[in-house]
Amino acid sequence: MVICIVGPTGVGKTKLSIELAKKLNGEIINADSTQVYKGMDIATAKVTEEEKEGIIHHLFDIKDINEDYTVFDYQKDCRLKIKEIEEKGKTPILVGGTGLYIKAALYDYKFEEENNIESFDKYSNEDLYNKLLNVDPNTEIHMNNRKRVIRALNFYYNNNTALSSKEKTDKLLYDVVFIGLTTDREILYDRINKRVDIMLENGLLEEAKQIYDSNIRSKAVLTPIGYKELFEYFDNNCTLEESIELIKQRSRRYAKRQYTWNNHQIPVNWFSVDFNNFNNTVDEVINFINK
Repeated sequence: MVICIVGPTGVGKTKLSIELAKKLNGEIINADSTQVYKGMDIATAKVTEEEKEGIIHHLFDIKDINEDYTVFDYQKDCRLKIKEIEEKGKTPILVGGTGLYIKAALYDYKFEEENNIESFDKYSNEDLYNKLLNVDPNTEIHMNNRKRVIRALNFYYNNNTALSSKEKTDKLLYDVVFIGLTTDREILYDRINKRVDIMLENGLLEEAKQIYDSNIRSKAVLTPIGYKELFEYFDNNCTLEESIELIKQRSRRYAKRQYTWNNHQIPVNWFSVDFNNFNNTVDEVINFINK
């Protein structure tokens, strides 16, 4: 059995994964596209050594920020880790917010290796979308979903075929239990806002400045929320307060998109989080898994 924990940012996925791993003899596999990179810790809310509580974690900090890491790479690496963990008689637990990673690893998705990856940094969202329409007029990707638009363009340039024409499948390769954590929207948004404040207290500004000074502007750096917003402050294009508010705003919007994706793409079993006594949530999830 494979357990997959999903849900919006800031809802407690990491904490639940640790508790389930302790109770179910599990090891944790990262399913967040930004947490595979070294040195991107605070902005990506990467699990700390203290939080791990001795639980083995996989596919964290495996790439430098100037390296490419595609969904093809993740699919291959994650399936290998699932096999290794199961061969030890333990439970693989995927946790993270990158939906495409989850589907690529757990479903019968076939990807071709992408040798030529363009970042399209100089293009606006509208220009990128128009480029995509030229090669894939049937695309259902929203113009403002820049990450997916770029991936669709790279898919076309590497495979000479439109991503929308790629065969889709709902066939799972494993016995998977999908666990989703949720809470009231007002509570979630308040948690996200406070989480950003805590990130700043823990050194987000310094982490972003170090990356800014490196002059690396790779996909890894520009994908997560937290760096590019502060780069605007470092460039004197806005105040620090405006950058922080933008991080909070984009984080809330990202959480909303995560809900939408999870509800439409995978069969999630949702659990409302008891933040006053998280053990109640853990017990509820354990009982569901064991029934």
